[in-house]
Amino acid sequence: MTTLIGQLVIVVPARDEEKTITRCLDALDAAVARLRSARPMDGPEVRIVVVLDRCIDGTAAIVARRPSVDAIAISAGAVGVARSRGIERALAGGVVPPENVWIANTDADSAVSADWLCVQLEAAEAGHGVLLGAVRPDDEGLEAERLAHYLRRHPLRESHRNVHGANLGVRADHYLAGGGFAPVSTGEDAALVASLESLGVDVASTARAAVLTSSRVLGRAPGGYAGVLRAVAG
Repeated sequence: MTTLIGQLVIVVPARDEEKTITRCLDALDAAVARLRSARPMDGPEVRIVVVLDRCIDGTAAIVARRPSVDAIAISAGAVGVARSRGIERALAGGVVPPENVWIANTDADSAVSADWLCVQLEAAEAGHGVLLGAVRPDDEGLEAERLAHYLRRHPLRESHRNVHGANLGVRADHYLAGGGFAPVSTGEDAALVASLESLGVDVASTARAAVLTSSRVLGRAPGGYAGVLRAVAG
């Protein structure tokens, strides 16, 4: 079944990410350009929303210099709230029905690949309700030996069950039916996917267009990817 996607929404929560937000937004610009090149006539409208959650560094100023980015500031201190507020902002007043809107989630400390949006749109148009994407750590926060150890234990696989908020796509009507992201500090991505699976929503996964994400072992979200990386890398 082919699904027409009229709007593609990208939501990025950020909390004091002045060191990484430029890389993130540059990568998103490249992905948008690739999508528009691949689909010049019938591609969806693309909207980027950055949610500045309790930012006290220079993140907001960097984002403000990007006229193509819609930024909102909140003080929740919880990534689940940040993601949901960003989606609410993107969907508010929209003329595209939710069943024709695809939400692509990533993080401010991450950099998507140039074909990321093309892969997201392909899954959406194929009729999948959720796409679980893959992530790979950059080489800035780990010694080479520990990074190699992690990659040996976490090879990229086309079919996987890993849920990463830094690379997660969901159709808007399913997102709303599943109750959205919970207002929690961690685990909001896995909770949403579990809710949608219980509703019978089709969940696909891929290792294509893996997202480069921070390899820091002390992360913003308790129990988040940084903790997994810290444990697996040894």
